[in-house]
Amino acid sequence: MRISPAESQIMAALWEKGPMTADELVRKVGEPQQWGEATVKTLINRLLKKKALASERSEGRTRYRPLVSREAYVTAESQGLLDRLFSGQVAPLVAHFAEHRSLSPEDVARLKRLIAELEDDGG
Repeated sequence: MRISPAESQIMAALWEKGPMTADELVRKVGEPQQWGEATVKTLINRLLKKKALASERSEGRTRYRPLVSREAYVTAESQGLLDRLFSGQVAPLVAHFAEHRSLSPEDVARLKRLIAELEDDGG
């Protein structure tokens, strides 16, 4: 399932706050993005068709909740990026960021810990 950048704004709001109505999503996501109600509802409908959201009727209002976890979304997007740009290889991705972006001492320490953990696990 492919979630567009605009659709991901809706998903992010739901992952953060939990089930929300369309009006709540308009206030949370639409207003800062300067999207009207129709745009937000279109994005909701696209996500419903993709089975990324479920709608539930409660107390006379329809609330939307994510069917896709943030973790599953991040994993799929990360793997897609890795496959598209780096032939599925992690080392060239890390090298690219190291060459084109300053890594903080905390970033370097974290990478070293990850590598050490992978070596300890035989990975």
